[in-house]
Amino acid sequence: MDLRDYISLCEKEGELKRIDIEVDWDLELSHISKINEENKGPALFFSKIKGYNTPVFGSAFTTVKRLAIALGRPTDTSLCGLSKSWMEAISSKLIPPKVVKSGPVLENVLEGEQINLYNFPVPKFYPMDGGRYIGTAVSLVTKDPDSDWVNLGTYRMQLLDEKTVGVQIIKGKHADFHLNRYRELGKPMPAAAVIGGDPLNFATSSAMVSPGVSEYDVIGSLRNEPAEVFISDLTGLPLPANAEIILEGEIDPQELRQEGPFGEYTGYYSGKKTDEWPKPFLAVKRVYHRNNPILWTTSVGKPITDTHMIQALNRTATLWTDLNNMRIPGIKSVFIPPESTGRYWAIVSVKQMYPGHSIHVGTAVISTTTGHYGLKGVIIVDDDIPADDWTKVFWAMSVRYDPVARTEIIKRGRSTPLDPSLPIDARDICSRIIIDACIPYEWERKPIEIFLDKDMADKVRAKWKEYGF
Repeated sequence: MDLRDYISLCEKEGELKRIDIEVDWDLELSHISKINEENKGPALFFSKIKGYNTPVFGSAFTTVKRLAIALGRPTDTSLCGLSKSWMEAISSKLIPPKVVKSGPVLENVLEGEQINLYNFPVPKFYPMDGGRYIGTAVSLVTKDPDSDWVNLGTYRMQLLDEKTVGVQIIKGKHADFHLNRYRELGKPMPAAAVIGGDPLNFATSSAMVSPGVSEYDVIGSLRNEPAEVFISDLTGLPLPANAEIILEGEIDPQELRQEGPFGEYTGYYSGKKTDEWPKPFLAVKRVYHRNNPILWTTSVGKPITDTHMIQALNRTATLWTDLNNMRIPGIKSVFIPPESTGRYWAIVSVKQMYPGHSIHVGTAVISTTTGHYGLKGVIIVDDDIPADDWTKVFWAMSVRYDPVARTEIIKRGRSTPLDPSLPIDARDICSRIIIDACIPYEWERKPIEIFLDKDMADKVRAKWKEYGF
């Protein structure tokens, strides 16, 4: 599957709206997208952008149905179900990419004076943004100089000039690992920003995949066939052969430029021109693009956008995988809600097997690859409550949870610099809460739950139409 296949499948399922009137890249495009997403609308294909011939695709993953289409799953699968299938796929095997000699993205190769990034209809999303952002639904490809580890990571990218994009590589991210090693070597880091191609490029590059594991291998497992890549003769990086646009060049770890602000997924701006947080930048040496390329964007901003949906999917999947790999018994379902921006809260349903089992789960969650970064809270519920059933989760918190006896506060955990609830100069460390909303396993006398009489309930259901319903 590539982006064009995905767009066609969305249209076939009634999940795509083509907007054929002219739309301005300056705020209008993003505002149409955001209002559409707030109304749980379809994916959007903007055919005419003011001053450009290149179309823009957005609102790709706003609904669970469109996530299912991207993953090739039945369209009625729940988000929890999609995450479970993701977990099962990558737990069984990883499939490395296949090297090919050509692909659609090689239809146009631009270098030197031919490069002008303003030739793409790059949007400005929010009024106080520091500029236009070409990289929102994007994957940055980097490689560890000492091994075969190739990483795909999603980092926001501001258009700084016609041949340069700022890249917000946050401390501790995998591209930061690679960049630090190049800093030690005194060399610039080869890098490439990929837009389009398989929609799972973006879905996996924004996931919390373990260090040393390539997102290309994860994509192969989810597709059950290898991703196709070509090896660039400029940087040596493996790049998706069916991408729409690739910006390739290098990032010098010693050189930084001011970038931002940007309206982030938290619903707040982050990064100001006056902040002491200059960012690395990608000096673009080559641009690849398909004939009639499609620029893929996401509006980000307040929940729920496609960014929050994809983070809820991939972080739920990777957290579930982490717990499975830790061999924590009894896990029935896992959920990181999109309403939490797909990051800050996790819910786990567990069938308890021993005293302390539920708190074992809670402390395990915050120790995982996924849960150790930015997570603020974990809610543990019994196995009769699906993790994604908010009504029953709140019921459990109301009737099975004693705040004094079954709350754990963790004072120090790894945070994200994008968390607006923390002081801007103290965002490396956050606190966490574990809420154990399970009936304690060791209680000999447990509360007696109300259930309908099965025979009478079956009788009533059989006569349902007779009652006039």
